[in-house]
Amino acid sequence: MTIMTTKDLPTKYDSHSVEEGRYQKWLDAGLFKPSGDKQAKPYSIVLPPPNVTGKLHLGHAWDTALQDMLVRYKRMEGFDTLWVPGMDHAGIATQAKVEARLREQGITRYDLGREKFIQQVWDWKDEYGTTIHKQWAKLGLSMDYDRERFTLDDGLSDAVRKVFVEMYKKGLIYRGEYIINWDPQARTALSDIEVIHQDDEGAFYHVKYPFTDGTTFDGKDYIEIATTRPETMFGDVAVAVHPSDERYKELVGKHITVPLVDREIPIIADEYVDPEFGTGMVKITPAHDPNDFLVGNRHDLERINTMNEDASMNENAGKYNGMDRFDARKAIVKDLQDGDWMLNIEPITHSVGHSERTGVQVEARLSTQWFVKMAPMAKQALDHQETDDKVDFWPPRFEDTYKQWMENVHDWVISRQLWWGHRIPAWYNKQTGETYVGMEEPSDIENWEQDPDVLDTWFSSALWPFSTMGWPDTDSEDFKRYFPTDDLVTGYDIIFFWVSRMMFQSVEFTGRRPFKNVLMHGLMRDNQGRKMSKSLGNGIDPMDVIDQYGVDAMRWFLATGSTPGQDVRYDTTKLDSAWNFINKIWNASRYVIMNLGDMDKPVLPPKEQWNLADKWILNRLNQTVSDVHRLFDKFEFGEVGRALYNFIWNDFCDWYIEMTKQVLNGDDEAAKVATQNMLGYVLDQILRLMHPIMPFVTEELWQDMPHEGDSIMVAAYPETHAEFADEKAEADMSRLIELISAVRNIRAEANAPMSSTVDLLIKTDSAELKQLLEDNQDFVARFVHPSEVKIGADVTAPKLAMSAIISDAEVYIPLEELINIDDEIARLEKEVASLAKEVDRSEKKLGNERFVANAPAAVVEEERGKQADWKQKLAAATARLNDVKASK
Repeated sequence: MTIMTTKDLPTKYDSHSVEEGRYQKWLDAGLFKPSGDKQAKPYSIVLPPPNVTGKLHLGHAWDTALQDMLVRYKRMEGFDTLWVPGMDHAGIATQAKVEARLREQGITRYDLGREKFIQQVWDWKDEYGTTIHKQWAKLGLSMDYDRERFTLDDGLSDAVRKVFVEMYKKGLIYRGEYIINWDPQARTALSDIEVIHQDDEGAFYHVKYPFTDGTTFDGKDYIEIATTRPETMFGDVAVAVHPSDERYKELVGKHITVPLVDREIPIIADEYVDPEFGTGMVKITPAHDPNDFLVGNRHDLERINTMNEDASMNENAGKYNGMDRFDARKAIVKDLQDGDWMLNIEPITHSVGHSERTGVQVEARLSTQWFVKMAPMAKQALDHQETDDKVDFWPPRFEDTYKQWMENVHDWVISRQLWWGHRIPAWYNKQTGETYVGMEEPSDIENWEQDPDVLDTWFSSALWPFSTMGWPDTDSEDFKRYFPTDDLVTGYDIIFFWVSRMMFQSVEFTGRRPFKNVLMHGLMRDNQGRKMSKSLGNGIDPMDVIDQYGVDAMRWFLATGSTPGQDVRYDTTKLDSAWNFINKIWNASRYVIMNLGDMDKPVLPPKEQWNLADKWILNRLNQTVSDVHRLFDKFEFGEVGRALYNFIWNDFCDWYIEMTKQVLNGDDEAAKVATQNMLGYVLDQILRLMHPIMPFVTEELWQDMPHEGDSIMVAAYPETHAEFADEKAEADMSRLIELISAVRNIRAEANAPMSSTVDLLIKTDSAELKQLLEDNQDFVARFVHPSEVKIGADVTAPKLAMSAIISDAEVYIPLEELINIDDEIARLEKEVASLAKEVDRSEKKLGNERFVANAPAAVVEEERGKQADWKQKLAAATARLNDVKASK
């Protein structure tokens, strides 16, 4: 009789009942905190802080699930782990969301004023921060909430001010008038990487610019200038040609008139102009184009700004003053046509910059802003990558991406014309105009006015790995113990936004790398390969996925769905498979738990009590543990999943559990107890191996087993054991499985159900194989259900039988009443062809001198062994085919 315990798990996995209340139990037990063991090696991660702009999406779920797997894995390995959570104030993104909400109420931020508006944003932060906390809990993230940070909290604000002040004193931060990217809806400057370029429909407007002194060129009293933005022509201060362009040498120094405003401007020579592009003549508008700005500086040209902050035209645009820029364009084009200034309108599609946050078309605008001088910062960071303290990128190709950007980086505009964010710690004297930059406001504050701008969000985020650890207090216990952090997990799309900035700021202010490794994952895409977005309506809420499949199934899908650096496609069929896998684990665990008896905990029986199946499953467990450690340490989560899946589903569930049933239903009490302990031990190890990926179901099942300790979360992660390694058991079990599989295939082809007995004839010259099969006849009987078994060299093939070729043996099953000899010939011909193909493939591989010379010796030897085996099987199959044909 099967031994039963009083524990009776449900027959089907139910994610809702498994997950309900578990996270709170972990929190209450304080399991997410560092262990406090100063002898343990520290391991730390800082969470890439999500923006407080809304709910987390599936990409966040993927990113955080990978981090949680690493933290849980390291915690079980005995590391003193710290995972710091937090959120980002996300200046422009959050302010844009709140302003949009206010617009729905017919209110602007200017109606409220700065102080009341900022309070509205704090209310938004509290609202969405609470939502994010609930989502973190649902995802099972084991973060230390006692150390949670926000990029606008007091400690991080101190760090931001200190960095700004020190960089200003070193000359790395400066204030100046430059052309910047301008978001006219948010009314703020943008950095280059906050601008998204997309193809828009537009036109080249070919306009006459007449000479002022009666000069003619090519028979005309004007020159032709092409522009895509006629609304900026009021800021034109010159037309430039290349100095070596022979066509226009005589025109340099001449003057022309800007249409509609009747203002004279010179024709100048500058190497910026590409003589091969268009007419080779370019209008220069220093206040509205970054390249024109540089040309203007070289030639001491006036800068005429024609637009207001909201991109409406200003007083420099004459009668178009106050008009929206696009309305003005239409009106200007019509006036140019009516005044016979327009030569041609050529429709084009061109790349136009748009604000990443508001989506509106960006303007290049002359503005006074604060900048970081990037050349020295970039050099220092790049030099640091040549030291032993370098950051390792996974996959390594992304280091090249990082270096290429740093080598070509421009000065970083860090001021934003927003109200939500870190206020720039600069004050201007109302009387003298003097600038003061400091940690605290001036003592005679009534004589000073603080800069109204705030800092770019990425300025504070760049400090995240060390500011969250207590810096600038370098005596902080967390800073001394957990910095630099170990691993950063983030998407490859923010290498420029965030990763690079953390690296150069960390080197500048701590002299160290911010993290040892950075794992770059891809983007989440729909099942058609499209990036998920609101505009496409193809976004997936991870909370909906969890409600349907459970968080463990979603985490398994996210962990195994991609290799490092690659995108993941959302696929419900894979989620169905993930759920089925968990259900398989559930039912296997149910069988084991119901058969454990009343033991206190599983204890491996003495080695002399291990049968072949025991030795084999421990050897396979050993190999799996070794593979999982190696793959986890290389961030190959997908390969970790494959190794675990193959071991659990194929080795443990399909073979080992089935083999134990023979023992548990037998009469040998000692063997039963040994098998109970072996089952319990292996299941315990499986649950521990799976815990970092599937925390909820593994905790639930582990708690239902006899065990020591409060939680599987702090149980030791499996390690390899030398005594488990057993190549002979592996080889012997492989031969048993090969025999059993061959007989099962024969039964299936002959439509002979397992309920019917069959005679099993095994012809072999191998005494070793004969002994193996005789020693394990109980397993053969369990899986094959034979009425009679004959093994030996003297076995003769029946005239009408189905056969299979296995290593060192031929297997026959007499099925005279079921078999059709022509069908058997066809089947054997197919088998011979398949075996011949394998032999040919192996011969070509071993005939390749490069393979034999370059592959590891063990790999070459393994291939030679395979070739010999294929040849033996081919010879046996060919002989059997000839015998059957002869008997017909």
